[in-house]
Formats: sequence, C-alpha cells, structure tokens
Amino acid sequence: MKISELSPEYRQPPLHAGLLTDLNRVVANVEALDASDSSSPEKLAADLRRLLTKLASAASSSSGPDAAFRLKVWNLGYRLWNACVDRANHGFPTRVAEAEIRQAAPELLLLAGLPEDIPNARAKAASFFHRTGLVWLDLDRPDLASACFEKATPLVSAANSEGERAVLLDLNLARARVAFSAGEQALAVALLSRSKPLAAASSEGVKALAEEYLRIGKAALATKPPDSALDAANLLTEALDLCEKAAASPSCATPTTPGSTPATPNLQVIKDQCLRFLAAERLQANDYEGTLRCISVWRASLGLGEEHPSIGFMALRACLGSGNLAEAERELETLVANAEAPDCVCVSAAELYVANTGPDAAFKVLIVLATRCRAGAAAAAVRVLKKVVESAGAGTGRARAIAELASDERVVKLFDGPTNTHERSTMHALLWTCGTEHFHAKNYEIGADLIERSMLYVSRDEESRSRRASCFRVLCLCHMALRHLDRAQEFIIEAEKVEPNIRCVFLKFKILLQKEEEDEAIKVMKTMLGYVDFNPEFLTLSVHEAMACKSVRVAIAALTFLLGLYSARKPMPMTEAAVLRSLITLLLREPGSEAEILKYSRRAKLRMAELGAEAIFGKGTVGLRERNWFAVSTWNMALKMAKEEMYDYCTEFFDLAAEFFSSVSGEDDANGILVCKSLIMGVSAMFHVEEVNKTPLSDSDLKRGVEMLSKAGKLLPLTLPWAPVTSDPLEDNNLLFLHTSNFYRLLSRMDTSAHPQQLQLVKNFAASKACTPGHLLKLGEIASEGTQPNLQVAEFLLKASITTALASHSPSYGIISAALRRLVCLAGIQDLRGSMSDAVYDVFQQAYQIVVGLRDGEYPFEEGKWLATTAWNKANLASRLRQGSVARKWMKMAIDLSRHFENMKQYVSEMEEYFARFQKSSGKEPDECSQQDGAPSTSLSGSVSQPGLV
Repeated sequence: MKISELSPEYRQPPLHAGLLTDLNRVVANVEALDASDSSSPEKLAADLRRLLTKLASAASSSSGPDAAFRLKVWNLGYRLWNACVDRANHGFPTRVAEAEIRQAAPELLLLAGLPEDIPNARAKAASFFHRTGLVWLDLDRPDLASACFEKATPLVSAANSEGERAVLLDLNLARARVAFSAGEQALAVALLSRSKPLAAASSEGVKALAEEYLRIGKAALATKPPDSALDAANLLTEALDLCEKAAASPSCATPTTPGSTPATPNLQVIKDQCLRFLAAERLQANDYEGTLRCISVWRASLGLGEEHPSIGFMALRACLGSGNLAEAERELETLVANAEAPDCVCVSAAELYVANTGPDAAFKVLIVLATRCRAGAAAAAVRVLKKVVESAGAGTGRARAIAELASDERVVKLFDGPTNTHERSTMHALLWTCGTEHFHAKNYEIGADLIERSMLYVSRDEESRSRRASCFRVLCLCHMALRHLDRAQEFIIEAEKVEPNIRCVFLKFKILLQKEEEDEAIKVMKTMLGYVDFNPEFLTLSVHEAMACKSVRVAIAALTFLLGLYSARKPMPMTEAAVLRSLITLLLREPGSEAEILKYSRRAKLRMAELGAEAIFGKGTVGLRERNWFAVSTWNMALKMAKEEMYDYCTEFFDLAAEFFSSVSGEDDANGILVCKSLIMGVSAMFHVEEVNKTPLSDSDLKRGVEMLSKAGKLLPLTLPWAPVTSDPLEDNNLLFLHTSNFYRLLSRMDTSAHPQQLQLVKNFAASKACTPGHLLKLGEIASEGTQPNLQVAEFLLKASITTALASHSPSYGIISAALRRLVCLAGIQDLRGSMSDAVYDVFQQAYQIVVGLRDGEYPFEEGKWLATTAWNKANLASRLRQGSVARKWMKMAIDLSRHFENMKQYVSEMEEYFARFQKSSGKEPDECSQQDGAPSTSLSGSVSQPGLV
C-alpha cells in the first residue's frame, strides 16, 4: 500500500502549517481590530514579534519552507500592510504599537524571501520599510527609522528598475534627514550627492532632492554647524542648480498627462526660496553686494508674483550696510507700500533705517508709519523712537533732537486716546531713562529738558501722581545742580502739591541749605518728623548735606533731632553712640560749647549705665572703638579745661573719662592707668575749684572724692613698675603721690579722728618705690598747714624726706634745707605747747651735722643764713629772759653754723667777741651747751651788747 493511499488521519501535516495558521489568525485580528480597543495593539504587536522570531528560525533551518509557504507568507504580509494603511486612513492614532505592527509587514516580506513570481518585490519591500521609517520619525524615534532605512537600502541598491531607483532616492533623502538630525552632516551631504543620478530621471525626483538640499541648507544657515562640509551657501546653490537644470530639461517643461501642469512652477517656488535664503546667507556674511545680486535675480525671475516682505527687508539692510542711504529709503518706501508686508516687518525696517540715519529722518518715518499702521501707530512710534534713543548715544546734540521730536505736536497726537495708555507709559519711560542717563552723566541741562518732555506722556489722573511727582523731583535736582535754586524751589513746590512726602521736604531742605537760609532749613528739617513716611535715615542724610554745605549749626540741629528718637526704641540707621560722637565732634569746632559737650558726654555715660556698653556703643571691634573714642575725647577735654583753668568742667570731664576708660577693657593695664589718672586728676580739679571759687567743698563733694580715690587706689599697683620719677604731675610715676596728697587733703577736712588714717596713708607712701624726697617734703608741708595740722604726720614726713634725700647718690640739699626749716617750725610749735624735749635745738644740731664737711655752695646759702640767724635770735631771746645757759647754747650753735658758710664768716668774729663778753658778764655759770652737745669749745670775748643777725 502506498502512503498516499492511507486514510487522512494517518497522513503527515504540511511542514510549518501551525506557524502559518497562527500568522493568519493574527493578521485577521489586525484587520478586525476596533479603534475602541486600546489594549489590543500592544498584544498583537507582541504576537507578531513572537511569530517573526519563529519564522526567522524556520527560514534559517535546513528544511526551510517551500515556495508555496513563502508565497502565503508574502500574501499575509501584504494583507497586514493594507490593514495598517486602512487603519491610518480611518484616523487610528499613531502609537508605538501601531508602528510595530506596521513594521511587521515588511519584515514578513523580507523573511518570505521575495518570490520571483511577484513583480517589483524588492521595490515593494523597500518601499514598506521606507514608509515605516517615516512613521518612526513622526514618533521621534530616529534610531528605529534609521534601522528601517538601512534594511531597505540593500534591497534596491542595484537600482535595476525605475521603481527601485525611485525608492532608493526616497531612502537616500530620508537617511540624509536622519543623519543631519543626528549631527552627521558629512554623511547627510554625501547621501544627497549620491542621490543626484537617481533624481535626474524625473522632475519629481529633482524637486524632492532640491527640497532636501534647501531644507538642510536652511537648517545650516540657522544653526551654523562647525562641520565645514556643511556650508549653507553650497547647499542652497546645489538646490538652485537643480532647479535651473530641471527647468532647462524638456521633460520637465511638458505635462506628463492630459490636464496636468508642468513641474516648472513648483521648481520655481523652490528656486525663489533658494534665492531668498542665499540672500540671507550673504547678508549674514556682510556681503551686501552679494545680497543685492541675489535679490535682483529673484526680482527678475519669470512668474514672480507679489514680492515676499523679507526681500524688501533684506534689500533695506544691504543698502544700509553698503552706505547707500538713498536706495535704503526707496526700499523702505517700497516695503511700506507692500500690502502683503505685516506691520511688524514695516516697523522693524523703520527701526533699522532710523538707527542708521538718526533722529533727522525719524519724523518723516513716523508720519509714514502712522498712515500705514493706523491701529498701532503709537506702538510703531514707540519702537522707532526707542531705536532713535538707543542709537543717539550720549551726545547732547542728538539728545536735543530727540527732545524736539518727542515733543512735536503731531507725534504727541499719535498717543492720544485710552487705547494708547501702555504706549504712553512706554514713551514716558523711554524719555525718562534717557534723561536720567544724562543726569547721571552730569549733563543736567539736557537731562532736565528730556525729563520735562517726558511729562507730555504722563496723564494727570490719580494713578499717575507718583510718576509726575518723580519728574518734578528730578527736575528739581537738575536745577539744583545747575545752581538755579529758585527754579528748583518752584519744581519741588509743584511736586509737593502732587504728592507730599518726605522726599519733597528733604529736597526743600537741601535748597534752603544751598541758599544759606539756616533758620528756615532747621524749621523744614523739624517738619520731617511729622511725615508718615519719615525715616531716621533722612536726618542722617541731612547731617551729610549740612556738612557738605559747611553748615555746622544745621548739622548739630539734625543730630539733636536724631538723638531725640533713640528713647523711642525705633530702628535707627546708626548707633546712638555714633550720633553722640558726631555731635560732640561738631561741637568741638564751635567756641564756648563746653557745656553742650559735657551734656552729651554725660548722656553717653548715662545711656551706657542704663542699657549696657554693647547696647549703646555696639559689639566687637566697632563697639570698643566707639568707647575708646569717648574715653579719649573726655580726657582731652579735661586736659583742655585744666589748661584754661575751667576747673568746674575739668572735674566732670575727668570723671567721665574714668567711666569710659573703665568700659573699654577692665583687664588692660594701659586703660587701668588712664582710669587711675582720670580719677586722681578729677579730685585735683575739685581742689582747684575750691581755691578759685573760695568756697569749701561740700560733704557730697568730699564723699565723692573719697570714692574716686578709693577706686583709684585699687588701680595704683598697675602704675608702680613704670618709668623713673619726673616732675610732671600727670606722669604715671607721680600718680601715687597725687593720690596720697589728694587723699590726705580730703581726710584733713574731717575731724582729728582721721589723723591715724593719715599717718598710715603717708607711711604706706613712704614705703613705696614711687616715693621721692620732694614728694615727702610736699606732703610734710600739707600736713603742717591748715586749721587742723597733723604735727605727728608732718614730723614723720619731714624727717623721712631728710633721711631719703641723704641716702641718695646725689642728695638735694635744697629739699633737705626746706625740710629742716619746716622741722624747726614744728619743733617751735611743740615748745610753745609746753614740750620740754628741746626739739628745736635737736633739729639745729641735726642741721649742723649735715652742713659739716659740705663744699661751699652745696647747702643753699639763704637756708644756711636762716639757720644761723634763727639760732642767734633764739640766743638773744634767752638772754633777755635771763636764761644764760640757754643763751650760751644758741650762741654757740649760731657761731658754729656760721663758720661753715662762706658768706657768713664775716659775722663770726663779731659773734665770738659778743659771746666772750656774754661769758664774762654771766659769771662762772657752767656752759650747759658745750656739755650737752659736745660741740667744740670756743673762747669768745666781746661786748655785752649782742649783735643782731637778719
């Protein structure tokens, strides 16, 4: 039995029959797909991808499908393509899934193997790939489009038929477009060049190639790619040459079918576009002659209809660029007369023309535009005038021409009506900007002129009040700069009528300052405080303006007003300390302002106590600098007051200086010394006030002085390590002496209960390194004077002065002699009080021991004479009181002292004679003097009458 005779159920099915069945089912589903089913295209695309994979595998196997199978696949692919075309024709949306379904059709044709039975199979498959690639381009997937084009190109690369050549041309053009978009400009140009032989066969091919050259040429003109192979001029020239050759070809000039039109008109449109863009390219290259040649060819072309507006615009630009203003004016007139030219193009051309010709030609252009652009005459005028202003520069001549043009009645009339509100505002802003630029450039006359003309475009309604006021204020500033003060005052009065505010008042204040009307300026400045928009910054500006006008009085008034605002705790432009500093600095220039300076210095101290140093002076380095300024300022004022003997002020300034120096830095030794100085010198000034006013210090003054010196005493250790002793009472090494002497004098105003405190005070001073014999002598003098002298302290100080002086390398016998004289006086007071210590003689005996051995002149002559004379006079007093032994003792001391002073030796012989006579007359009474003091015995003889020493 043959296999063919078997029952059908035993026969083998055809190879790949199931694959063919599945493919047929999917194609049928695509044909029956409803537009409302949104999920089906994705599923069908997935099914097709799966089947294509299986089909590719089957086609590559050793037992591949036969010719009948391939033909069925081809037919199914064709059905799938027609179904996709039908869906597209019925408005199905182009989506990715739809494009994938469409691409499956040429893929099926390619896998079917292009049966030879089907005519133009390669061209059809390639065409399907080309059209699918275009769909991918519409979906912005150039990568997939390029893949389609690359699959199709080998199918028709041989170009064996007219159909294949046509498809290959389309593919080349499409690939050139994709390559250009991907930045592969050289490939795009190569593909276009490769397409020239293919396009030569038909007018449509030439047109398509010319259009592609034109499209890429326009893109290159707009983007200017860096690739030198992609030159816009070359591309546009290629397109133009294609049009020229096609127009000259007989095949292009003859209709192909009855009723059809030649291709030449279509090519003429492309040619016109090429000429236009070539003109634009030449214009970009500043080849104005080349631009005009292109335009001339364009205008001479046959079949030319209404001129494109861009032609006239480019011609205008080229004429202006070449400097042919007359031809440029004719081109502008032609363009404006072209009914097809949009108003915006005409206005742009007018702007360009005016920018090159200047304001002289602007008026004529404005009138022409007003006739052409009836609906937007104001807007056109603004654009032209803006170009005039921009091109005019800073020259005053051009600026005056602009002002005249803008203020012409015919131009101003263009802006009438409520519809031109925006244009009026723009025009005002244009002139305002130009005017302020001249103002800032110090061209005040032309600036004022332009600002005044700008007011022609400002309405008088409520909304424009602020703008009008601003114009008046700027006009005021211009005339102030020109020193037209009366005119400036008129403008600011007008501004205040329109919009009264603080800025108007401030300008009025500046005018009064410049007119040197200080009283009126102060009154106006005071009114600033009442304005709603007042800001303290205006008072700060007032100070600067006053100083610029050298009006110290007004500046002081402004600072005083500003100072009055700090108690209100408002935000201020500068610290209160800075205001006080500025105020004091100005007052220092004014004679007789000591009381005011003291007043504001007190305020700084008071505010520092109330708010704290950082709150009043500021923080950080700035605050320290401010505090230091006040400290130095009050210190210098105190010294000045001391020099001028104005001790009432001096005391307070020293007190303030101490407070400010204390606030700068408590750990700074230098500041501590200055605090100490200020306190001590302040007390010294109190004593000067007492002497000058002849009034004793009050109890409160005494208490205050004690407090000041107590505080200074704590700081005195800082001063001790400093320089050697000097005679300047303000030097650091004398501070301890001044502190001690002032403290002693304050204690002396109290009762005798302070005497022990005084003694301890001077003992502490005597033990210090700052102590000098002169200091001790001075303190001894203070202690021995007054209504309640402290004799114990005085004796201690005077003896310490002598001891200290004798212990030095170069003793000062002037200090020693003065101390001895003071001791003699103190001892005399003790003797008068009934003391039996014979203290006076002890002092003389000490003096005698000091002068013995001194060279002549070392001990002051007057002091030596005083010692000898005083001793002789005491002897005279004793002899009258019939105290013989006492008299002999003092005579002996006087004679012994006189022998050691050269200028007293002339009296020695006479004194000895008298002493001898006194000895004889007084009998055999023992000489107590010689027994007590051990002085050398002298046999004296003389008359009983004692000589007088004076």
